[in-house]
Amino acid sequence: MSATLTVNRESTIMELRRAPLQIALDGTTVGTINPHETFETPLEPGKHQLQVRTGRYSSQAASFDAADGDGVSFRCSGARIWPIYLISFAVPSLALTLKRE
Repeated sequence: MSATLTVNRESTIMELRRAPLQIALDGTTVGTINPHETFETPLEPGKHQLQVRTGRYSSQAASFDAADGDGVSFRCSGARIWPIYLISFAVPSLALTLKRE
């Protein structure tokens, strides 16, 4: 049996970066996600690391454990306010957010 990873790209405020985001699971790109979409993929139980990125911009890596038959959900989005958007040009890891739900 396997677990399921769900990544939702919804934001309550308009995103300033609206390009498709690559979803990297354990360092390997497993898919892409556009605004207002949901991505799902099966994964093996155990410890994993998730990150979203586009070009040179990325989120912080999120580590998580998935149990057999479990569902793991994350929400991602691009920068939503101007100060963070501007700072992300110098610090690319601030451009995208990834949070576990």
